[in-house]
Amino acid sequence: MIHLETKRLLLRPLTQADEANLKRTLQDEKAMYAYEGAFTDEEVTAWLRRQLARYEKWGIGLYAIILKETGAFIGQCGLTYQPWRGGEVLEVGYLLERIYWHQGYAAEAARAFMDYAFDALGADEVSSLIRDTNEASMNVARRNGMSPVDEDVKVYKGVRMRHVRFSCIRSDFCSE
Repeated sequence: MIHLETKRLLLRPLTQADEANLKRTLQDEKAMYAYEGAFTDEEVTAWLRRQLARYEKWGIGLYAIILKETGAFIGQCGLTYQPWRGGEVLEVGYLLERIYWHQGYAAEAARAFMDYAFDALGADEVSSLIRDTNEASMNVARRNGMSPVDEDVKVYKGVRMRHVRFSCIRSDFCSE
């Protein structure tokens, strides 16, 4: 398993011991508005199991974001394969505890995973699938050189949600 490091962050695989940490974000109604509300205990457990299964299948998934200065678990970020318009895209996703929003941590972590996707995985493109009402996440994508390329509707918890796919291709990313 990979471990990544940025100026302020350590990015490491989630473990079973992180379930309580995940609950702080995944069970926060305001943090989870793009997912139509907070998760139940069972949904948090399933979320963690899904990440652990992704590590086994692909060697990637969402990782714990650890603040170097304090050792605090502040959220998750990573790479996953996501269905999109009848196909699949490599997505960089991020989800932080609200007290760590608007401090540049999501952009910093996402940038590290984009570097990894292009340099180590040889990806040609990295996307972020963002609900059209989630302006903060769109701003993170833009800060990392991503642009909106198309839209689609995803259904989650029985709710139809318009999503925008932001994308960055290798040649654009490498030329920055």
